[in-house]
Amino acid sequence: MSMAAGEYVSVSSQSDTEKADIVRETSALKEQPEEELAELTAIYREKGLSEETASQVARELTAHDAIGTHVRDELGLSEALSANPLQAALASGLTFSAAAAVPLLAAVLAPGGAIIPVVLVVTIITLAALGALGARAGAAPVLRATLRVVTWGVFAMAVTAGIGWLFGVSV
Repeated sequence: MSMAAGEYVSVSSQSDTEKADIVRETSALKEQPEEELAELTAIYREKGLSEETASQVARELTAHDAIGTHVRDELGLSEALSANPLQAALASGLTFSAAAAVPLLAAVLAPGGAIIPVVLVVTIITLAALGALGARAGAAPVLRATLRVVTWGVFAMAVTAGIGWLFGVSV
């Protein structure tokens, strides 16, 4: 539940920030249209267009859909890339629960004296598999993503174990 709640808060905060950026951009377009047009022209110049072409593109796109153009090209926001807080929370909660079930099952099935090493190995394998799966799904470099997920997962386990040791809690 905490993963889902955290994801909801995070995505909601991002959404609030994006909405505030759009409000500011809308206001800037009304209050200082020439400065905003100059900003847009500069963006297109940085992308390699000539001054004349960049200016023409900026004028035409602004005339067609000023706020949409500025939000997309100046702020880098896209309707397609905006996450839904509830969908993100559900996905995060379900993914976390499913992934957490694997080491939990390993703990239940492991012989008494081998619980910690079995859970550790199963967890690392699960982290590696999920890192690779996520990278493949996102068309990202598999090795880098896998190492990142395993490294941070092992780090989190070590910190958790260290805190448990400090408080005299053991498995």
